Amino acid sequence: MKFLDLAKVYIRSGSGGGGAVSFRREKYIEFGGPDGGNGGRGGDVIAEAVDGLNTLIDFRYQQHFFAKNGQPGMGKQRTGADGNDIVLRVPAGTEILDEDEETVIADLANVGDQVVLARGGNGGFGNLHFKSSTNQAPRRANSGQPGIERTLWLRLKLIADAGLLGLPNAGKSTFLAATSNARPKIADYPFTTLHPNLGVVGVDNTEFVVADIPGLIEGAHEGRGIGDRFLGHVERCAVLLHLVDGTSEDVADDYRTIIDELEAYGGHLADKPRITALNKIDALDDDERAERLAALEEASGGRVYPMSGVSREGLVPVLRALRSEVDAARRAERAEEAPDETETGPWRP
Repeated sequence: MKFLDLAKVYIRSGSGGGGAVSFRREKYIEFGGPDGGNGGRGGDVIAEAVDGLNTLIDFRYQQHFFAKNGQPGMGKQRTGADGNDIVLRVPAGTEILDEDEETVIADLANVGDQVVLARGGNGGFGNLHFKSSTNQAPRRANSGQPGIERTLWLRLKLIADAGLLGLPNAGKSTFLAATSNARPKIADYPFTTLHPNLGVVGVDNTEFVVADIPGLIEGAHEGRGIGDRFLGHVERCAVLLHLVDGTSEDVADDYRTIIDELEAYGGHLADKPRITALNKIDALDDDERAERLAALEEASGGRVYPMSGVSREGLVPVLRALRSEVDAARRAERAEEAPDETETGPWRP
């Protein structure tokens, strides 16, 4: 199945049915009076996050979603049937944006989240509604309200615990393949990864999800290379793993290039917990390792983990560092979701 993380859709809710103008006419019944029923309500357009989806590819082949109109009212005080709703089933982690691609209407982060994107129009009143002591035989009815028509964008941000960052060919796909059952494409040319990949990584009997995105280059925020639109897939991550190619001539410059792109992207991505690793140390001798490790530590201002995805050297300390940050984020989430005992606990004198 092809991966698609951005789709444009056109939606329209159902229009309400018109009210009926009708009078009761039966033999031997005098003064039958009005009996026109109300129109039915139009259907809503709803978006729901469901399990089992990880791409928006279905919206490549169907972009128009129209809910059913309500049926008109009928005589004998019969109300028209309501129109059926239509549900857009999207992967968890989908953001729904307005036509300007900037205004966020809803963020369906968890399975089961729902949002009504367009409400159906109300049905019109039949002439029975207008009967009064001064108007015994009204001959008017309301038409139903029209539906709402909108153009929206769906943008998928993958749900992962940790995200991989780095220049093209920094070894991100190799790391994912070495630590999980994922099988991303690996080759010796830039931009081998063209779409994000997910892998379940385990260390010390604990599992978490890692996302690999296409590599960034200098000027990615200006659209160079593949651009920086895939950075949205690591916005939800608790920690970022920044891989730097140890065989590069200037590892410090490579590090700063990625940091500059994170800051240019905006938001809080540059402030996320970040772990830096010097990759491909299997291709370096002892002096080169020490030299480039020192240069990278000076540029990052913190600890740097030496590792190799090919020889698997140094992978366990990196995974444990990632797991520690992921566990801390999970504890913080549980603490936020837990009720405050000082407010909900029983009163004590």
